[in-house]
Amino acid sequence: MDPCAKFAKELRTKFDQGISALLRGVNTLNLDAKGRMAIPSRYRDRLSSQCDRQVVVTLDIRDPCLLLYPLPEWETIERELGRLGNLNTEARRLQRILIGHATDLEMDGNGRILLPPALRKTVDLEKHIALVGQGNKFEIWNEDTWNSQRDSWLASNEDEGALSTQLESLSL
Repeated sequence: MDPCAKFAKELRTKFDQGISALLRGVNTLNLDAKGRMAIPSRYRDRLSSQCDRQVVVTLDIRDPCLLLYPLPEWETIERELGRLGNLNTEARRLQRILIGHATDLEMDGNGRILLPPALRKTVDLEKHIALVGQGNKFEIWNEDTWNSQRDSWLASNEDEGALSTQLESLSL
């Protein structure tokens, strides 16, 4: 099995084995002049108890957004990425993007985190952002990019291509 496919399968298994979906919903927020983002209050207590206000932000490998993980979630992913080795080109790309751009952050007393300028610039985060919960992590998008991408995904609903076996068994 391709190392990247194996990595994705192992992460899905770990998610299925009990990582709770505590980070969900879409929140539109503003970055302050220093590039700080206030974590919405409904998530602060959970993040404080789960990771003692320690989070990690990195680039997404496919979409123009940042990924924000509670530290324990990130450490699991980082270990799995390290196990991929570095001889496979795709594995090295994943490691370089995800681990290479990973930045440790701590929520301040007001529940804010300072997003690194280089990461903000890479995904065009300015004033208005969308914080999108994904169960074990958040995605941080430029609000206009998020709205455009979301609208595109919703419009493509009519183009029902072949679904993977896992998706075919999902009932909503």
